[in-house]
Amino acid sequence: MRAPVSTPDVLSSIIDQARTGPDHPAVKDLEVELSYAQLLERVAHVGAGLTARGVREGDRVALLLPNSVDFVVAALASMWIGAIFVPLAVTDPEIRLATIVGDCAATLVVTSHAREDDAAPASLAGAAMVAISALDAAPGPPSEPIYAARRVAYAIYTSGTTGTPKGVQISNVAFAAAVSATAAALGLDRDTRTLCVSPFYFDGSFGTLFPTLYCGGAVVIRPRDALLFPRTFFHAVVDEAITYTGFSPSYLRLLLSSPMMSSLGDSRLELIALGGEASSLADIRSLWELAPNVRVFNRYGPTETTIAVTHVHLTPEITADGRVPMGYPHPGVVFYLVATDGTIIDGSHEVGELYVGGAQLMDGYWGDALSENVLRTDVVAGETLYRTGDLVFRDVSGSYVYVDRADRVIKRSGVRISLIELSDVIGGLSDVSAAACVTFDDEGELGIVAFVVSDHAIAAHDLWRAARERLPDSMLPNRIEQVDSLPLNKSNKLDEQLLLSGAGLRAPRSDSANVPLFPPA
Repeated sequence: MRAPVSTPDVLSSIIDQARTGPDHPAVKDLEVELSYAQLLERVAHVGAGLTARGVREGDRVALLLPNSVDFVVAALASMWIGAIFVPLAVTDPEIRLATIVGDCAATLVVTSHAREDDAAPASLAGAAMVAISALDAAPGPPSEPIYAARRVAYAIYTSGTTGTPKGVQISNVAFAAAVSATAAALGLDRDTRTLCVSPFYFDGSFGTLFPTLYCGGAVVIRPRDALLFPRTFFHAVVDEAITYTGFSPSYLRLLLSSPMMSSLGDSRLELIALGGEASSLADIRSLWELAPNVRVFNRYGPTETTIAVTHVHLTPEITADGRVPMGYPHPGVVFYLVATDGTIIDGSHEVGELYVGGAQLMDGYWGDALSENVLRTDVVAGETLYRTGDLVFRDVSGSYVYVDRADRVIKRSGVRISLIELSDVIGGLSDVSAAACVTFDDEGELGIVAFVVSDHAIAAHDLWRAARERLPDSMLPNRIEQVDSLPLNKSNKLDEQLLLSGAGLRAPRSDSANVPLFPPA
């Protein structure tokens, strides 16, 4: 087994930043602004409040908080007392919230506002609910931090789109490895000013929030709903002198639709990191044209491998072949590509399913449900590897390139079809500003529908004719639907289910005739 990378844990590094730069700005939202000293003071008080409420080392603390300073304080306070924080989405229905709280057996649910009275304290799935203001006001002296490298820092629940949500447990070791590698790859420091865009219940947001605090930079938070209006994003970037931000490629597409996009060229923004889904080279090239001084990074990493396991600085030279690479594994992270017959792929440009091991690997799902299905010890002797379900190849430089999900690459008439590659081709047609190809149930067959966006009406048969000039018949979509926009889900990724339902289509059945090339993870 490979030795873990030795780095300061996240909380220790933030404490060090507070010691060396106590008055330096740490985090602010629309209501509160805290220096590093003020942040640590609140964290210690809330930690004492959690302890007073019966939270002990190893307990789970569910955070039913929006993107806010309160979330940052509550997460760090949980780590401060050795508890495990579990982010919840304030927009989720109560039945899902109760499922997660009950599954992880949370001791406490921290909320933004008081939700209890003297007669009947509010609870969720048996866990008491308490406002963070009540924790702030807890009597008694602040607690002292508890350190344990192998302890789980947080548990974050997957989307649950393929079944019951699963709690991914991330240790302090894995958390620190991911955060320090991200900070190093992006060159973050005390002068960094970061705008957080992605929701905090989505671990992709941790790639902006925690690396900035780890390096002593300043974090700026705006309400997620407000950021769905591009003008809010652009005003925040200019008004707060933002130098770094990160979000999904779908959110970049939303920003590119705004006439304010050119304002980035006159801002202090130096760096954008993309992640969470495959990036469109056409969108990246548009960004380069409108903001040539902004460096663009691509990052990749499933939740089970802690935030991100690769970063790469994108340039026209690196993307000259028309692909957006994932980049190189972080220090202490190991990649293996596995062929359909189970053998390890050593050469370049041969597609295989990616298995990830090393310093950033999760500690398993909460309760170990399904962990053995994805944490494999039978692929490489002496290694525990996470089966990602992603198809990837390695180029001649050693950089990795994402192809598609294993269950989204199909063969039709003997031709391999990647929905990402197909979307790029359709999106490159004349008069098409954006496109997304999605599978659907076509009377028991696995059909492909192309959703296209344009600023004027386009006849489907005209698009079909143009597509046939670039694609063989076996790769043409079964249907083409024009839509006003490509909607985002609550994690700022493409909302495929909303697109399908809007077109009167259903997701494909599991027994469709065209099957994936690789069995899904």
